[in-house]
Amino acid sequence: MLMGEYSYAIDEKGRLGFPPKFREEMGGTFIVTRWLDDCLIAFSSGEWERVSALLSEKSMVKSRDVQRFLYSGATEAVPDKQGRILLPANLRRHAGLEKDVTVIGVGNHAEIWDARAWQEKNECLRGGPIAAIMEELEF
Repeated sequence: MLMGEYSYAIDEKGRLGFPPKFREEMGGTFIVTRWLDDCLIAFSSGEWERVSALLSEKSMVKSRDVQRFLYSGATEAVPDKQGRILLPANLRRHAGLEKDVTVIGVGNHAEIWDARAWQEKNECLRGGPIAAIMEELEF
């Protein structure tokens, strides 16, 4: 299970350190793509296959925009010897990633956020809506 919050900086070549615990759990190669809330999402290969299978079970007409959104931005991430992954420019632009980045664990996937955007999102969550969402989920 992926959990925790880690701070990194993107280097001039677009490489980002990825948490060692996450690399262990996600395996040697994993998938990074665009996600909601202007962040990126990282799936292990197995989880990506599960998501792909779910999408393929749906009507192609109904799921086409989701497929376009996820697949067109997807890239295989292969950590180098220092544990860095290369984030293509189009993905960095999507998430507004320039320098300071926060990588968070969200159970079966990780999210990659601009550090300031994550701080703002986290503050917003603590501001009240999370309690209503938890109640709606009968948590």
